[in-house]
Amino acid sequence: MARIASLDPENLTDEQQPVFDAIRSGPRGEVVGPLAVWLNRPALADKAQQLGQYCRYDSSLPPRLSELAILVTARVWDATFEWQSHEPPARAAGLDNSIIEALRRDEEPEFQDASEAVVYEVSRVLNLERGISQDLYARAEELLGKDGLVDLIGVLGYYALISMTIKAFDVDPIT
Repeated sequence: MARIASLDPENLTDEQQPVFDAIRSGPRGEVVGPLAVWLNRPALADKAQQLGQYCRYDSSLPPRLSELAILVTARVWDATFEWQSHEPPARAAGLDNSIIEALRRDEEPEFQDASEAVVYEVSRVLNLERGISQDLYARAEELLGKDGLVDLIGVLGYYALISMTIKAFDVDPIT
């Protein structure tokens, strides 16, 4: 059971209401999971949802690569809510089912695409080892470009925050 109860949309404070409305009216369409937790601190929720909007919908990475990075982060953190939230978008973005299933089993997927392979490697290594080698950096920058690499690190940081929130506040899996 979650450590923070969901907020009642009918009883939001004057500070919470505009943030709630902004999240609900955006591409997410609902205020659940970590966003609902953050809404207890409306300024945090507002800034975090803006960052999330950029990372998920507006970055230079193709959705397939963003969703791959998100699933890798969810798997590393064992963040079930996040996995469940992003598995369907990953499929819709064209991430191969064999990659998704390997990630689910916490196994290294076989990649046909070099950019997918480097996104996977950067995502795993940075989450687990808290840094990347110069060689991996160079390969990632070559395949993704400087903008893509910066956006990838932003996605990883945001979804690490999401995953930490899920784990710290025992955000329930989607039922």
